[in-house]
Amino acid sequence: MTASVTQTAHQVSTQALSWLHTHRELGALPPDTTADLGDPDSVYKPLGETTLAASLVLRESAAGSATLGMAQELMTFCWRQLGDGDMLYERLLRHSLTTDPLETYAPFARCGFRHEPLERLLAHTSALRSFRGVELMPNRRLAVANAARVVGLDRGGHGYDWETLTRATWLGGTPEPWLIDWMTGYCVTHTVFHLTDWAADPTGLPDDLAAYLSAWLPVWIDIWAEIEQWDLVAELMIVGCCLKEPYCDPADWERLARVQHADGLLPRDGEPVDDDPEQRFRDHQHTAVVAAVAGTLAVSRTLGGAAGTR
Repeated sequence: MTASVTQTAHQVSTQALSWLHTHRELGALPPDTTADLGDPDSVYKPLGETTLAASLVLRESAAGSATLGMAQELMTFCWRQLGDGDMLYERLLRHSLTTDPLETYAPFARCGFRHEPLERLLAHTSALRSFRGVELMPNRRLAVANAARVVGLDRGGHGYDWETLTRATWLGGTPEPWLIDWMTGYCVTHTVFHLTDWAADPTGLPDDLAAYLSAWLPVWIDIWAEIEQWDLVAELMIVGCCLKEPYCDPADWERLARVQHADGLLPRDGEPVDDDPEQRFRDHQHTAVVAAVAGTLAVSRTLGGAAGTR
């Protein structure tokens, strides 16, 4: 059973990362992009998501040399798009209460792409009461806390109260699981991602939340698979990899592999996939990222990696 998951997860993640690598130029920032970013979600945020996927492939080192090479090239491509970090520095300098420069920088820092002026500025702004008081959804506060942890900004008395942050989330209250909706599902997944730093430390998830997820995660995966919400399904499968006792069901992986296209594209849902290359990339880039992360972590956890590595 473990071998089946490892093989299928490796196939899905490798093909998804290859698709991102092949089409990376479609995710390039427009030439006139400035640090002000009129629409941060259009290209800037997807660049950060691609960086995250590549960084986790490199962190886990569970892929072959060709895949690791593609991950490294994706990291370099995304770093160059952001001016080797200069755009993040400029954005934080102009918009001191934005959290995205820190969150976008964290995967780069994880893999050795450092920008000293940005880190000095982050050390200053992240310690300010104004920055700590920025009003965010609870799972987003965890995102900032984890990014600070990855970059190394949570030292010297600047740590975060993880227990308080955790209990402020929907998941932190172990609520009625049948009332979960689509958006809350995404909030749950990201709560887990940030508490465990994407499965690097499953002990970061409190025992009661781990037990709650162990009971209900299979149900949620089946529900959203039935209505073909593949992006959320893959995110929930990442959650399974973040548990102390990982939940990696071979049937879930076989189902995901069946919907993946021959070129590595993984559709976000059951709607027809557009033929236009640019539209295909915009519509399904995030799901490829999620698939690459899910497969990478599943391979690592089934081979005995990740847990307790922090």
